[in-house]
Amino acid sequence: MTSPSYIGRFAPTPSGYLHFGSLVAAVASYLDARAIGGRWLLRMEDLDPPREVQGAQAAILSTLESYGFEWDGEMVRQSERHATYAEVVDWLFNQGLAYACTCSRKQLEGNQGVYPGYCRNAQHSRQDAAIRLRVPELEYHFVDRVQGEFRQHLGREVGDFIIQRRDGLYAYQLAVVLDDAWQGVTDIVRGADLLDSTPRQLYLQELLGLPRPRYLHVPLIIQPDGHKLGKSYRSPPLPGDRASPLLARALRSLGQQPPEELSDAHPREVLDWGIANWDAMLIPRSRTLAEAQLR
Repeated sequence: MTSPSYIGRFAPTPSGYLHFGSLVAAVASYLDARAIGGRWLLRMEDLDPPREVQGAQAAILSTLESYGFEWDGEMVRQSERHATYAEVVDWLFNQGLAYACTCSRKQLEGNQGVYPGYCRNAQHSRQDAAIRLRVPELEYHFVDRVQGEFRQHLGREVGDFIIQRRDGLYAYQLAVVLDDAWQGVTDIVRGADLLDSTPRQLYLQELLGLPRPRYLHVPLIIQPDGHKLGKSYRSPPLPGDRASPLLARALRSLGQQPPEELSDAHPREVLDWGIANWDAMLIPRSRTLAEAQLR
């Protein structure tokens, strides 16, 4: 079965280097696309310059290449898409679908991450304010290809969420929806830490008249203390000289069963085996996997 209309993507953030958790997500998205003849795009989600690590973008590209990944077309940088984000924020604000919020972090302490709506009807000026999207008192749900049905009531569990920060930087929730639609992405394969974000993105897609992609959230690789492997916890960057064994390990963490000899093969051979044998139904139906338990 081939589907040239399948468009997937991998979208790293240059706030650090790629680590094993990143590799698992990259392998899953790459194989899911290539196994049916789909396209695989690369997008650099460089929305937050203050958190960007110098040299991380170049290191990410170099690592992907040394691990055998090949993407279609030119890489897209979100930092070059600000004009589009601004146009959409202006439209949402002018339509009354978004509003200015001057709340400080201290004011929002104790709300368990759910915005209580303090500024919803305050009609603040946009100057020195964040922009929040009004959410409906509705439950959004979708069926994830691995995790199954997921439901979230936006009003009770999230509240009005930020689409542009007070410092002028655009929020991930807005940018990812606009860029996935612009690039024609049909299938989003990413880590399960973003499962909770998906209903917000579904609402934005609905509001803007954009198509809804299919979703597949792979388990997060976590450390013994329960933290996910990530840049915030100084997870070790992927070494350039261990590509094949780490690719094979990533395959195993995704429920695939590569032969032992692939650990000594060329990285491209490991990925080619993965393409030929990919079965997304074998991915563990779990939000997390302990790194210590992976072979």
